[in-house]
Amino acid sequence: MSENIIRDTIADIFEEVANALETGKLGKKTRVGLTILGSEHGPQELVSGAELAQDQNSDIEVVVIGSGVETSLEMVEAADEKEAHAKMDELLLQGNLDAAVTMHYSFPIGVSTVGRVITPAKGKEMFLATTTGTSATERVSAMLRNTIYGIATAKACGKSSPTVGILNIDGARQVERALKKLQDGGYPINFTESARADGGVVMRGNDLLMGVPDIMVHDSLTGNVFMKVFSAYSTGGSYESLGSGYGPGVGEDYDRIICIISRASGAPVIAGAIRFAAECARGKLMEKAKAEFAAAKKAGWDDLLKSLSCPAGPVKKEAEPEIPAPAKKPVTDSIPGVEVMQLEDAVQVLWKANIYAESGMGCTGPIVMVAPEDKEKALELLKKNEYL
Repeated sequence: MSENIIRDTIADIFEEVANALETGKLGKKTRVGLTILGSEHGPQELVSGAELAQDQNSDIEVVVIGSGVETSLEMVEAADEKEAHAKMDELLLQGNLDAAVTMHYSFPIGVSTVGRVITPAKGKEMFLATTTGTSATERVSAMLRNTIYGIATAKACGKSSPTVGILNIDGARQVERALKKLQDGGYPINFTESARADGGVVMRGNDLLMGVPDIMVHDSLTGNVFMKVFSAYSTGGSYESLGSGYGPGVGEDYDRIICIISRASGAPVIAGAIRFAAECARGKLMEKAKAEFAAAKKAGWDDLLKSLSCPAGPVKKEAEPEIPAPAKKPVTDSIPGVEVMQLEDAVQVLWKANIYAESGMGCTGPIVMVAPEDKEKALELLKKNEYL
């Protein structure tokens, strides 16, 4: 080894030690990818958020995915949103990124995002379970899953025994009864009480503003509205300036950490989302989710879900055989407009025609995902069968 290499190596070691002494952190940085194409505020706004996150957090390394900007951050070139998402997924699955932040990403059914906000009344941190995606096509089952997703995310972010409240919306009492059955079966869940005089685990709007529970459970469409209000109430709605974005997609077996931001998210929210993503990666969110589901299953989770299940969409005749899936292929195009309760039936119609398709949930609602070369034929079939 030459003297120059030895000298450079020693200098690197001293620099890392000096950085550790200054920050109190030593070791590998958490690498977070950020796609920058598609924002209503332009790619430079997202890059500004990325630079802010890296400047403020010496243990985070941000990788920008996109084009059209100049930055000192590591850059992976991508010409459009579709290519950016493909490269982001590839980097995540290769282990080159620990987590990622993006816009307008389509999660499969069963995965939804847990947001994190700072409430205006008392400045308290609160997790919103959930804010985008669809955990299940049946409302109460979805909110039960949202509870598990919220607990896993809160634990990944350092809350060992997070408190849970259920927002007073349709299905809240059913969710309460189901969760208490799960608790009776041995699943440890820490319910909180409403700050209103009559108490109870069902939360009022006041509790939402005060941040009474660590985790507020509701459906994802309601959560999506909450995220927009919490993040943009001080700006008039066009610029999201507060919070950490819509959070990571969580599912029972989901294999990557992808945090969602809105096209209206500004630089402060971008920086918050990057910190949130890094925190989830360091806290091993995917392992936490698996552990929570393992504990829930021991407490009777599967039987509980069966007792709540109802047919999604038109009931099939008993004699109708199960349609096998065609050969799998990348599904990078999406078809919106199918009712969520008919989503799986719509996919079956395409499978029957030997078109590979998957159900999913985009930022604006349910989608059927197909390969680009199949999209025209898929649209024709879905219209013919009155799904569109």
